[in-house]
Amino acid sequence: MWFLRQNTVVPVLRFSGPIGMATPLRPGLSIGTAASAIEKAFELSKCPAVAIVINSPGGSAVQSSLIFKRIRQLADEKKKTVYVFCEDAAASGGYYLAVAGDEIFADASSIVGSIGVISAGFGFEKAIEKLGIERRVYTAGEMKDTLDPFLPERAQDVARIKALQQDVHDAFIGVVKQRRAGKLKAEDGELFTGAFWSGQKAVDLGLIDGIADVRSKMRELYGEKVRLKPVPLDRGGLLSRLRRSPAATGYGELTGGRFAFADDIISAIEARGLWARFGL
Repeated sequence: MWFLRQNTVVPVLRFSGPIGMATPLRPGLSIGTAASAIEKAFELSKCPAVAIVINSPGGSAVQSSLIFKRIRQLADEKKKTVYVFCEDAAASGGYYLAVAGDEIFADASSIVGSIGVISAGFGFEKAIEKLGIERRVYTAGEMKDTLDPFLPERAQDVARIKALQQDVHDAFIGVVKQRRAGKLKAEDGELFTGAFWSGQKAVDLGLIDGIADVRSKMRELYGEKVRLKPVPLDRGGLLSRLRRSPAATGYGELTGGRFAFADDIISAIEARGLWARFGL
């Protein structure tokens, strides 16, 4: 067959890091950073396959969905098979990306799953009371201060956020069931609790198709002479962000400079927390 000829080229996309979040040296995965690379990967070669390597603890549900949809739209349009390979983790939003694959593989020790939704924060109302600080909040719209960390937690706020989480969770579950139809080997009560598993256990549950790495699998499918062609994402980085920051262009510190870096530090802490949930 023509695609078994020597020098078959398989485009490889790498989705690495938190989804939607930005860290000081590496902007997070988003449709903005990934779209052009995804389109290039599906145009790059006549080989009827695109490989995607994922190493992500999750993040934004919206960005996960947008990237997933773009991959599936192009796969259907170009009639190409998508092979996904999980590295350290394809968890939460990372697994959402993984189910864009027609076949999913992982290392036996990869972390896979975490099909759930989480929201976390802190409550500081007692701390500011102890410090003698008075909190003043003015809103137009009675729910505008929902989950304000400096106000006492309200039952109606918790109910509202849980309802929102359930909507997002239901959408996530629907995508997994649709993409893994006929392959899932456990009940909803086990698969969709937010739990995560090793790659080997994920095979047993039907969340992935096998244990393999991208190079070995592509050689198995397309021969020893297959070439893997990385397609880099437009991730920018610290220097490009500095060039684009308002402080760098003379518009002052309040919208850039120190405050932009403060935001980056917070994002880095949040990203580190995502990885830490999985012991990575």
